[in-house]
Amino acid sequence: MTAQLIDGNALSKQIRAEVAQRAAALTARGVKPGLAVILVGDNPASQVYVRNKVKACEDGGLHSVLEKYDAAMTEAELLARIDALNNDPAIHGILVQLPLPKHIDDHKVIEAISPAKDVDGFHVSSAGALMVGEVGFKACTPYGCMKMLESIGMKDLRGKHAVVIGRSNIVGKPMAMMLLAANATVTICHSGTADLGAMTRQADIVVAAVGKRDVLTADRVKPGAVVIDVGMNRNDEGKLCGDVDFAGVKEVAGWITPVPGGVGPMTITMLLVNTIEAAERCA
Repeated sequence: MTAQLIDGNALSKQIRAEVAQRAAALTARGVKPGLAVILVGDNPASQVYVRNKVKACEDGGLHSVLEKYDAAMTEAELLARIDALNNDPAIHGILVQLPLPKHIDDHKVIEAISPAKDVDGFHVSSAGALMVGEVGFKACTPYGCMKMLESIGMKDLRGKHAVVIGRSNIVGKPMAMMLLAANATVTICHSGTADLGAMTRQADIVVAAVGKRDVLTADRVKPGAVVIDVGMNRNDEGKLCGDVDFAGVKEVAGWITPVPGGVGPMTITMLLVNTIEAAERCA
């Protein structure tokens, strides 16, 4: 068996075309969807991420504002800027790029963003809404993973067992909640889970989101399972790779996401979707 690829680039292109149509419809009604992206400091990876997000907005017909600040910016100054954006009617979504400098409390900053503009889906109100099935914004990376599952006909996961490897608040826990909302049975593990393979070999769906190369190998995968690789690492040659031993696992799994070209493009795409939804709620 050789797994079929879940092409994040192709799916992302399709969804972004829909976003552009929705943005054009809103603009015709006098509402230009707007996203503010805040970058504090000079983290090289963060600079790439925000540049890609801003470009995706512009390509999709959204208004984007990129605000760059020196790493010496105080927490109080950042909170004040967020408050101003919360009250700016031209801005429908606010994203503060993480990580922030150590002297700034990430949690305090995230909670300062209005839930109505929390298009990254990290606010406690967003997580709570997801938990109880109310309207809110879904965290972008898990949301993208769910869209990838839907694209292969796996929307209602009743009777399916999903294992999420990774317990972070950014991916692991929101991913588990979204899978539960889709009626899956969910187990959350991490790279140090005793006999991880015993868990993953039972799973119909495995989401690897640890940030560790080869955490999921072929002997840990149930034949025919769906494998979603959220990891972002570098191999010995310096090439981008995920958490999954792709070469081995693709010979066992039924479906698999590549790295690059899998979950990555979907994360930014779902940010655009959330921003459009935020603007539509205001229209």
